[in-house]
Amino acid sequence: MNFSKILTVATLLALAAGPASAQKVIKFATLAPEGSTWMKVLSELNAELQTASGGKLKFKIYAGGVSGDEKDVVKKMRIGQLHAAGFTGVGIGEIAPRLRILDAPWLFNSAAEVDAVHQKFDKELIGALSDAGYVLLGWTDLGSVLVFSKTPFKGPEDMKKAKMWVWEGDPIAEAAYKAIGVSPVPLSIVDVLASLQTGLIDAVYGPPMGVIALQWHSRTKHIYSVPMAEASGAVLLSKKFYDTLAPEEQKVLTEVSAKHLKRLLELTRKENGQALDTLVKKQGLVLSEKPTAQTLELYRKLGAQARKELAGRLYPVDLLTRIEKFLEEYRAKKRP
Repeated sequence: MNFSKILTVATLLALAAGPASAQKVIKFATLAPEGSTWMKVLSELNAELQTASGGKLKFKIYAGGVSGDEKDVVKKMRIGQLHAAGFTGVGIGEIAPRLRILDAPWLFNSAAEVDAVHQKFDKELIGALSDAGYVLLGWTDLGSVLVFSKTPFKGPEDMKKAKMWVWEGDPIAEAAYKAIGVSPVPLSIVDVLASLQTGLIDAVYGPPMGVIALQWHSRTKHIYSVPMAEASGAVLLSKKFYDTLAPEEQKVLTEVSAKHLKRLLELTRKENGQALDTLVKKQGLVLSEKPTAQTLELYRKLGAQARKELAGRLYPVDLLTRIEKFLEEYRAKKRP
């Protein structure tokens, strides 16, 4: 075989081997805007992933909701246009409805209770995601959901008078409002700021960090101090895409993601407290007085009513019963 033939064969072999060693780009969508803590952590995750994988893996991140609302993102993941995304409970529920139990109204009293439920029930919850065709890269809970409004709230009666926003198609928020007696205005999350500006709505809900990131605070004046729920969150990867990765690539991706997303969760919890403080002390929003014991008891009853209505059609009755019982026992152990 002469030199030219050897060169030709070598070139053909290199071309054949090329795709197997080519960089694999993970197309990732998030509602988080550029400059947010979310995006800073994702950027650091992406940098380490590229280094740890020897350049074989990288994320291409579509930030700020450019890929659409979370329901749009789920559709795009199902057809392979996107491979991964950061979701709130709304998106998670599109994939595995039973996980909306984590967003159930007035279920949790603290982040510690959320962690305890994850520790006890994660095998079951992650299994539901796997059955739906998704791999969990990390939990990214968003924090306590507070109501931000243009007028002050002291209790459920004030909510009835307001033009409350509800995330379009979110059964959790719809059930909570129904229990209170509120008829909310359904809108996609990407339409909320404009609707606050035009007066179509005058009250919204979300964790402080999220409200700041989405600029909703700029159109509200008051914060109601009673959390409606603890907002769940997760970064999910299409199992179909995950299965195309070599075992060592899967290992690197899951380990690097878990490391950075755990830090994101810790930062989110810390910065939510700081964000609330900033909104009150520097932005001039007014935080309502602490609710009376009577008001808190009313919300406990409303929460139980809303959760019961959702059981059987969103999450299993048995799952709700087991989690509520677990929380009762957890709280009993924590009492002095």
